[in-house]
Amino acid sequence: MSVSSTPRSISPRLFELPPLGLYIHLPWCVRKCPYCDFNSHAINPDGELPESGYVDALKRDLELSLPLIWGRPVTSVFFGGGTPSLFSAASIDAILSHARMLLPLAPGVEITLEANPGTLEAQKFTDFHSAGINRLSIGIQSFNSRHLQALGRIHDGDQAARAVELALRQFSNINLDLMYALPDQTSDEALQDIETACRWGVPHISAYHLTIEPNTPFYRQPPKLPDEDTSADMQIMIERVLAEKGYRHYETSAFAQPGKTCMHNMNYWQYGDYLGIGAGAHSKISFREKIIRQMRHKHPRQYQEQAALANASLEDLLSTAQETGPQDRVFEFMMNALRLTEGFDPRLFHLRTGLPVASIQHLLTEARDRGLIEWQHNCIRPTSDGRRFLNDLLEIFLPEPEKAAD
Repeated sequence: MSVSSTPRSISPRLFELPPLGLYIHLPWCVRKCPYCDFNSHAINPDGELPESGYVDALKRDLELSLPLIWGRPVTSVFFGGGTPSLFSAASIDAILSHARMLLPLAPGVEITLEANPGTLEAQKFTDFHSAGINRLSIGIQSFNSRHLQALGRIHDGDQAARAVELALRQFSNINLDLMYALPDQTSDEALQDIETACRWGVPHISAYHLTIEPNTPFYRQPPKLPDEDTSADMQIMIERVLAEKGYRHYETSAFAQPGKTCMHNMNYWQYGDYLGIGAGAHSKISFREKIIRQMRHKHPRQYQEQAALANASLEDLLSTAQETGPQDRVFEFMMNALRLTEGFDPRLFHLRTGLPVASIQHLLTEARDRGLIEWQHNCIRPTSDGRRFLNDLLEIFLPEPEKAAD
C-alpha cells in the first residue's frame, strides 16, 4: 500500500523507540535581531529577567511531562533561545539539577548552551562549565564589525574574537555559528570569516546562508544581499576551505572535526525524539502505536502563568498537540534526514516511521530519476544537486493534499 493511499486513521507501529533529547528554551535577548524569526523577546529596558519565575515554570513543565517519557534515558540536553547565556549559571545549574533528579541522563550526555558575544565574561564561562555545560555554541555570525552592525548584533568583531578566546579556556567542545550572503558582503569577506573561525581550531562550525523570513524587519525592509550566483559561490568556497582544514561536512550547514558532530542535532536529523520545555518549545514524542507533536504557549508571560496554576496540567501549557499520521511521518523524516550529506540507511526510515521503504519507492524513484538522490541498498543520500536544490527534493515527499494545493 502506498503512503498516498494509506488511511490517516491507520498508524504504523514502531518496533523500538528512538533516542530522546531534552530541549530547554530560554526566550530572552538583549534585543531582537532584524533577521530572526525564532520565539525570542527583548528584555525590559531595565535589563531585568524574570529568571526565578521562569526557572520554576520550567521545573513544573518537566514534572508534568514525565508520564510521556517515563524511564527513557536522555541522550542530549540543549539550552536554546533567545540568548541562554543571559541567564545566571545558578539558574542553569538549578534547571540541570532538577532534570537529573527526574530523568536518567545517559553517561557522557552532551549538554549544550547557546551563548552570544556581548553577554559573556570570563567568570560566566567558568560558572557555566561548573554547572554542567560541556558544549558551548557561540553565535558569532561574523567577525566583521560592519556586517555585525548590519545584522543588528550587539557585539563587534573584537568582542566576537574575545568570546572565542575566553571560551577555549574552559571548553574543548565548541561550535561557532557563522552566516554568509550578508548585506553587501563580498566573497573575500566571507572567506575571511571562515578562515578566522578555522584559525581558532574549534571542533565544530555551523555556516548558514542568511535567509529573509516572513514577519521580520528584514522581510518588511529587505537589505541588499549578494545575488544567487555569488551566494552559491560563497557556499562552495566555504565547503572547500572547511574540507581543507579537516572539517567533515555532515549536514547542510554543519561541519565537524572527527568525532565532534552535534549529538543533539543529529538526533533531530535522524528523526529522533525530543521533549521541549519552555515558552514556544516544540516536542516530538514516539510511542509504539503513535507519534505526537506538541508546542508550548509562545509568550513567556502566558507560559509562566499557566505553569503557576495550582492544579496545572500539561494541557494547560500547550498551545497545540496532535498525532503525526503516516504521510506526515514520511515528509518529516525526509525533511530532516535528507539534510545529512552522507544520507541514511533505509532501515532507519522503517525504525523511525514504522513504514516500510517500499511504501515510498515511487517517490524515491522520482527523486533518483531527477538526479536529486543516490539510492543504494544500504544508503539513500542527496546528490550535490539534491543538496543545492533541497526544497525541490523535499517537495517530492510532501503529503498529497499539499502537493495539490501547490
